[in-house]
Amino acid sequence: MRKLILLIVAGLAVGALFGHLMMSVPGYWLIRVGDTSVQTSFWFGLVLLLGAFIVLHFALRLLTGIIRPVGRFRTWNSRARNRRAMKRTVHGLVALTEGRWKKAEKTLVRAADDSSTPLVNYLSAALAAHYQGHHEKSQEHLNQAQLTTDGADTAIGLMQAQLMIDRQQPEEALAILNRLDKQLTNHPQVLKLLKQVHLSVNDWEGLRRLIPRLAAQKLITQQEREQLEFKAYRELIIFEAKNPTNIERVRGLWADMPDYLRGNTELIVLYTEALLQANEEPIAERLLNHSLDNHWDARLVKRYGLLNVDAARQLAKAEKWLQERPNDPELLLACGRLSLRVGQWEKALEYFEASQRQRPNGEVCAELARLYASLGEHNKSQLYYRHSVDMLAKSLPSLPQPSDASDSKQSDQKAVKKTA
Repeated sequence: MRKLILLIVAGLAVGALFGHLMMSVPGYWLIRVGDTSVQTSFWFGLVLLLGAFIVLHFALRLLTGIIRPVGRFRTWNSRARNRRAMKRTVHGLVALTEGRWKKAEKTLVRAADDSSTPLVNYLSAALAAHYQGHHEKSQEHLNQAQLTTDGADTAIGLMQAQLMIDRQQPEEALAILNRLDKQLTNHPQVLKLLKQVHLSVNDWEGLRRLIPRLAAQKLITQQEREQLEFKAYRELIIFEAKNPTNIERVRGLWADMPDYLRGNTELIVLYTEALLQANEEPIAERLLNHSLDNHWDARLVKRYGLLNVDAARQLAKAEKWLQERPNDPELLLACGRLSLRVGQWEKALEYFEASQRQRPNGEVCAELARLYASLGEHNKSQLYYRHSVDMLAKSLPSLPQPSDASDSKQSDQKAVKKTA
């Protein structure tokens, strides 16, 4: 009720204002065409113009509706087809998820032309064809996706690379990923797939260069980075060390290696062996000296005892370590071998026997047997040779021997005689 009263009051106010304007602003319209003229008041003419504008507006809308019924039908039909295509696309994606590859491919391709997202249809159809083993058909769907959608090179390339990896074609996948990597620097999915491909083809150099980028994008944990770096450098050193002429390449790898890996015993041993094969014993000695001063390891001590650089200096260094580790069996063995190099036979015997007391070992027994034989003490030599063979025999797997078969045969013969 209040709204009605307010509307009436507002209408009266507008009417009064309009009447006041008509009285205070006189004027007229004069239209002359040839000898004919029409004259009316200004306000009446203004009302006529407003009415004519409204009539013309509705007439044009009516005329447009009459002229364009086909266009409206087409718009309606297009929307209806798109809705049906979207339903088919959903059904196709559901079938793809459920593993019904043939139905998924057929449904997705049929819906692609009317779909508002043909890229999704063709990429999913390519995946369904791939799972059926129809690789050529899968590539056709990817080509069609390229034609229907601009700017989808990255998505299509990643799909191609993933399919190549699944087909055990890492070289083709690597070519695609390298191209994408040049176009899209540090793209996360490209980097992940590159890591997968480098590992599958044992491309350790490529992996070594990729690891810092993976870490910078936080695509690998610190633990995984360390594992990958260790594996890459280990395999590269082993490969390059096969040819002694590649020693500069091995040196370069060692120089590029992260600091924490230079303390890894396995890598130190590999690098030492590469240096020795290249006849660079002095460098190997310095490396082992530095490594043992900072990180004690039995494998490094053993390798140090086998070096032949300056035996007297090496023995002095080893005996200095022995003051700190008097009961280290590996160090005692190394001291014994270095003593042999400098011709100190009695000292060598003492070191070998001390090592044998700390930890009985077939290798130490063999050294003692050989040294006693050279000194003419053949009884002791034979004794240690037997000890060496016995210790070696203990490490052999348990397998049947002729003596076992003979014993079994004799037992069977005795059993037959008793039965008789």
